[in-house]
Amino acid sequence: MLESVRVAVALSYVAVLAALAVFAAHRLFLLVLLLRNRKAPKPCAPPAQWPRVTVQLPLYNEAAVAARLLDAAAGLDYPNDRLEVQVLDDSTDETTRIVEAKIGELRARGVSIEHVRRPARTGWKAGALAHGLERARGELFAIFDADFVPPRDFLMQTVPHFAEPRVGLVQARWEHTNRNASLLTRVQAILLDGHFRVEQAARSASGRPFNFNGTAGVFRRKAIAEAGGWSADTLTEDLDLSIRAELAGWRFVFLDDVSAPGELPDDLAAYRSQQRRWVKGSAQTARKLLGAVWRTPGFPLRARIETTFQLTLNASHALALALALLAVPLVGLGMPRRMPSLETAHVALFVAAVLNVAAFFVASQWTRGARAVLETIALLPFLFALGLGLSLSNARAFLEGLLGRETPFVRTPKRGSLARPRYRASVALGEATLETLLGGYLAWGLVLASSHHRLHALPFLALLLAGFAGVCVAALASGLNSKSSVTSALT
Repeated sequence: MLESVRVAVALSYVAVLAALAVFAAHRLFLLVLLLRNRKAPKPCAPPAQWPRVTVQLPLYNEAAVAARLLDAAAGLDYPNDRLEVQVLDDSTDETTRIVEAKIGELRARGVSIEHVRRPARTGWKAGALAHGLERARGELFAIFDADFVPPRDFLMQTVPHFAEPRVGLVQARWEHTNRNASLLTRVQAILLDGHFRVEQAARSASGRPFNFNGTAGVFRRKAIAEAGGWSADTLTEDLDLSIRAELAGWRFVFLDDVSAPGELPDDLAAYRSQQRRWVKGSAQTARKLLGAVWRTPGFPLRARIETTFQLTLNASHALALALALLAVPLVGLGMPRRMPSLETAHVALFVAAVLNVAAFFVASQWTRGARAVLETIALLPFLFALGLGLSLSNARAFLEGLLGRETPFVRTPKRGSLARPRYRASVALGEATLETLLGGYLAWGLVLASSHHRLHALPFLALLLAGFAGVCVAALASGLNSKSSVTSALT
């Protein structure tokens, strides 16, 4: 009986590890794809006539950063008669007063800027963008979230790429205004560099589909219309619209050499909230569109495969949680004595998965220089610990999205230049309790590993424990609440 249980646990563990290794191998594939297709960016000639551009700034209670954003948008270098700015303001606090004052100042300087207020916040950010589109004159729409500061030449760098009539989106790379503010922001920056400098760059360079990131990008009106417009039935309206536009035959361009800085969440509660929304939204989009990805005629096989990976990548959070839960009984029971091949497979898959993911993130720092590469190598344990520590929260979000459970759009609080944050996120008490219990469970696993002399398991269990313990401590520091205090908001 004991041997049967041992076999079941070991087989389950190796199966979960194999699934994680597939996602890790895909990251390595993207890195190889980038190296094979990497080309120097081709300069685009300015158009004979600049198209009309509408800059959309969706806001909800962003008193800390609203004025800075409006100043940056007003400072964009573009022909005045071809540019308009829409402040899509759904705020319920003093943000509206700040916006009104700033718009008055900018209009006095000759800026074409409109303060758009809706009677109801139907559809959250997607609803605000759709409402603004109906009254806009632009052929192109440049979208910036509240915490971004677009550089002056952003439109001059991105708009020329729309000379190609089937280009529906131009996405710029994100930079970060507070990259070095803390250990948390440094790790976040590395994670996002992996996404932009490897994922987005590889997909774009090889002609594979990639998604609009919701900010620091320019969308063509016709592409939005042919895709069916903005929709609020997922929490990632940007990903949803992107896939629908690509299924309709539109091509996207990613510009690694053009960037716009934005603010990273500087406390773990805010970061957790942001990640939950992104993970759940991607699962909702998978539920909504994965069938269409495989049914749409003319969509290439390689595009279908890549989009499938893109939509299901966050399943890795549920797999990581399963791995953590299985690690303790595996340590206590050990591998089946009559199946030595399982031990070999376990070691090979684990090493391959870790090395592939590590290579992916280290490579994302090559263009930033040797110091950045070395810093990333040093921060890899923290990167893995953060991902593992949030696996319960993100796994829950992913499963909720797949099952169609609806929840409000929860904004990510922004600090701006304030010494103390104006807005804060909080953590659900039930979830923090479960994470505390998981930490205790993993601590028991460490005791088992030591008592059974399975020292090879100690580093992984210690990393798991550090991740969950760090998340719990951060939750306590941020202040627990049985219900999130930040609800139904725009990012």
